[in-house]
Amino acid sequence: MSLDRAIDAYLRHISIERGLSEHTVAAYRRDLARYAGWLAAHGVDDPAAVTAELVAAFVAEQAGAEQRPAATSLARLQSSVRGLHRFLAREGLAADDPARRLRPPKTPQRLPKALTIAQVEALLDAAGPAPGDAVDTDIVRLRDRALLELLYATGGRVSEIVALDVDDLAHGEVLRVRGKGDKERIVPVGSYARAAVEAYLTRARPELSSRGRPTPRLFLGARGAPLSRQSAWLVIRQAAERAGLHAHVSPHTLRHSFATHLLQGGADVRVVQELLGHASVATTQIYTHVSVEALRDVYVTSHPRAR
Repeated sequence: MSLDRAIDAYLRHISIERGLSEHTVAAYRRDLARYAGWLAAHGVDDPAAVTAELVAAFVAEQAGAEQRPAATSLARLQSSVRGLHRFLAREGLAADDPARRLRPPKTPQRLPKALTIAQVEALLDAAGPAPGDAVDTDIVRLRDRALLELLYATGGRVSEIVALDVDDLAHGEVLRVRGKGDKERIVPVGSYARAAVEAYLTRARPELSSRGRPTPRLFLGARGAPLSRQSAWLVIRQAAERAGLHAHVSPHTLRHSFATHLLQGGADVRVVQELLGHASVATTQIYTHVSVEALRDVYVTSHPRAR
């Protein structure tokens, strides 16, 4: 089996059998194309001919390159290579796993940036309709407000929220979200988000839907097609500009803010883990560090003998 066919088989495996998202599969495809290109330049096209020395040389060259990938991208690149060779050895397509001793690099732990509650409120207000808006603008702004309210109310990933169907809003009070690996979770929806979504469904979605082909998707673009992740990004960026928020604001910023505000309000970390859809509580615990940092900042600026 050629290396290209082996990579195709592995990508089908992680997509169909492991249920990884299309975005993750696309990232692995790019990583392994880079790896295959490097091996081809070294005269290797047979996965059975790859040695531990070749794997180590590839990783060392990527890490030492003048335009080396970011630490997180480098870690994912190594994960792609490890996964490929582990799959080939397990399926009997290669006699050995030359990447079995490869250890992922340590990536710096960056604390997520969360907005204050006042900043979130300003962002949400800026997304919604304003007096004097034209009819078309009013329709789009109703959608934008519902989108941002739902992102903040549920802590959902932008890919999860734009993939929602109207039927995923069970009675309006809870949301059925399909997360990574196609795992479903149920998330409550607060009253503000429910009201914003109801206004969008009643006053905006019927008009947007009439402009395109019928679709069950909840959020639609200006021409009636399902709203894309890129368009959702643009919605948030424009709302942030109107709100005068100069810090970088992304869909994930609202997810970070959701988790941080819950923990600051006294929520148990395991409840937050369930709501975010994290497989491990260790992933969620990064937000406890954010809350501790906020407490420390308040202490340092408020206590007369703290500095």
